[in-house]
Amino acid sequence: MPQQISVVTLGVTDLAASRRFYAGGFGWVPVFENPEIVFYQMNGLMLGTWLRRPMQEDMRRDGGPSPPGAVALGHNVGSAEEVEAVMHRLASEGGRILRPGDAPPHGGYRGYVEDPDGHAWEIAWNPAWAIDAEGRVTFGT
Repeated sequence: MPQQISVVTLGVTDLAASRRFYAGGFGWVPVFENPEIVFYQMNGLMLGTWLRRPMQEDMRRDGGPSPPGAVALGHNVGSAEEVEAVMHRLASEGGRILRPGDAPPHGGYRGYVEDPDGHAWEIAWNPAWAIDAEGRVTFGT
């Protein structure tokens, strides 16, 4: 079986606020949207934001809304300065800075921002990871 993730779908409570964060903050362009879901074509996978209640019904999950788990999605950039710029742009579009940018012990530079529904994003620069023209990251190059 190939090592791949095809789609990451995040449950959201307010589709407009989510769209503002992803389209306005990251600058990502939706490829499909309806009153319940927005899909963004990424570099090799799809990111979906789906209203939490219909998403849970589709999964046949009972109970109230599930909070985001102990997961951080990552968005790598080309410099420490770019980490700061992206974090501040995301915060201006409805995100909240969880951890200001700083240099971790293993090198590089990173910070954390959450989207309007509490999904954590690590915005990072790692000088040892190459980012190609399509935004694909290669480990340890």
